[in-house]
Amino acid sequence: MTNAAGTAPIQTILDDFAFLDDWEDRYRYVIELGRTLEPLGDAERTAETKVNGCASQVWLVTEVTDGDDPVLSFRGDSDAHIVRGLIAILLALYSGRRANEILGISSTEIFDKLGLRDHLSSQRSNGLKAMVARIQRDAESATATALS
Repeated sequence: MTNAAGTAPIQTILDDFAFLDDWEDRYRYVIELGRTLEPLGDAERTAETKVNGCASQVWLVTEVTDGDDPVLSFRGDSDAHIVRGLIAILLALYSGRRANEILGISSTEIFDKLGLRDHLSSQRSNGLKAMVARIQRDAESATATALS
């Protein structure tokens, strides 16, 4: 079963991670999650969609519905397998949710539950923070546009 982003629901990812004891198996699972992402087309890999602050190439495309409390859907891609997996986890966490809901979600809590924050390099951790900051900014922007 997949969510609006085409990824496994976040609870499924949490459950699967808890089942895996070995970190090599967990890394393989993260990479496998990344393989479920539809690649972005060349036209979507622009300076506007590129996430700055990531050591790898990362692009996030945001689609926003109109309305008082808009829904944001995200698609993403990277040139690094593990980063694609991290994107898949972020999409499972954030995509298809209302802007106000996105602003209340703590990715730190989820990544702590997964134990990933302790097992990522500082560069990957910084890239993850940059991706979350971009998602949060897009949600703030969507909220501001809805209020104007």
